[in-house]
Amino acid sequence: MKGLIQRVTDAKVEVDGETVGEIGAGTLLLLGVERDDNEVKADKLLHKIQNYRIFADDQGRMNLSLKDTAGELLIVSQFTLVADTAKGMRPGFSRGATPTEGERLYNYFVAQAKQTGLKIATGRFGANMQVSLTNDGPVTFWLES
Repeated sequence: MKGLIQRVTDAKVEVDGETVGEIGAGTLLLLGVERDDNEVKADKLLHKIQNYRIFADDQGRMNLSLKDTAGELLIVSQFTLVADTAKGMRPGFSRGATPTEGERLYNYFVAQAKQTGLKIATGRFGANMQVSLTNDGPVTFWLES
């Protein structure tokens, strides 16, 4: 399971012109599900995301987590994160989970995230989404479980 996280001052996701998920200060997570992913990997990634210290403390150091700051989390599925880009000029998607399994694990991840006490918003799995954000820093990290 792969996640690209960005520290944001705000972010939203739209489908067909309708806002389906929106947050204030917090983290935007673009989530990719691979073939061998499972609930254990999802739980590990969620733990890392909510505890990863990317927010500034009183001295301006990245020393606080999403959990510490009571930040918000926007979770957006993005299968292109698991693409094989090592060869050629076209990405390969053989590493990605099937759509059914990808959606199942995405929904599991979202359900677990909602139990953390953080404010959670989501995109819509499988939809053509338009994501807008204000990256704070910019701060962006690639996480895997």
